[in-house]
Amino acid sequence: MFAKYQNFDRLKEVEDRIVRFCLFLFFGLLILLPSGPARAGTDDEMISSIMALRSSIETLYSRVDVNRENYKAEMKSLSLQIADAEAQINRKNTAIKLAEVELGKVKNIIAEASSKSMDLAPLLDEVFSLQITTIEGGIPFKIAERRAALDEIRSDLREKLITPERALALLWASFEDNVRLTREIGLFKQKIEINGTEMLADVAKIGTVMLFFSTPDKLVGHVVQDKHGYTYQVINHKQQQEEIAMLFDALNKQIRTGYFTLPNGLVLQGGRS
Repeated sequence: MFAKYQNFDRLKEVEDRIVRFCLFLFFGLLILLPSGPARAGTDDEMISSIMALRSSIETLYSRVDVNRENYKAEMKSLSLQIADAEAQINRKNTAIKLAEVELGKVKNIIAEASSKSMDLAPLLDEVFSLQITTIEGGIPFKIAERRAALDEIRSDLREKLITPERALALLWASFEDNVRLTREIGLFKQKIEINGTEMLADVAKIGTVMLFFSTPDKLVGHVVQDKHGYTYQVINHKQQQEEIAMLFDALNKQIRTGYFTLPNGLVLQGGRS
């Protein structure tokens, strides 16, 4: 935008120079005009030249006036835009300051409530540890997401964004989710790792005792547990592949009850053996 106005200033300067040159030329011609009969012979030509110069000068002045008006209009528009932008910035800054004030009030209320309540820190530490053990010791179902939820509660508690009582309530809700998982049968998507390669796959969860998977490249199998943890075992037996495919088809059709023949994908819930 500023470069545009600088170009306009240069254009105006050039136009002024042209006008001054034309005036200089005009008066120079008047001085050099011959006198007497010779002058009479060139009157028509001089008149035409003078008229042409006059027309050029008027055109240049008109252009200068038009450019000047355009410049004023653009400057006025730019001033209005700057004023509007400054007003928006001021409103945003005011909103941020108000939000910071409200956040400070909430933190003070939480701190005051925490100081008046019993010391729940030891209990919360124990509950956090128990929940982490439960999540990591169970079948590998959305481990990262469930751990992230616990980390968020712990972070909010540390930053005093929630009271210890609120943290305890959230942890209790997390325990209830664990109980729900034990009886939930459904089809989900999550990342799994097969032979060192991570991929997004469909998983069929049968409570917390079996977890089958199906990858985009048609690999199927189930989770197995050993002393090192859990791994995803690919099944190559055709009949077992068909059994797993029938399970996924039924879950896709929202069929969660009935009789299914499945490979032995039973894993032990709780600690790792």
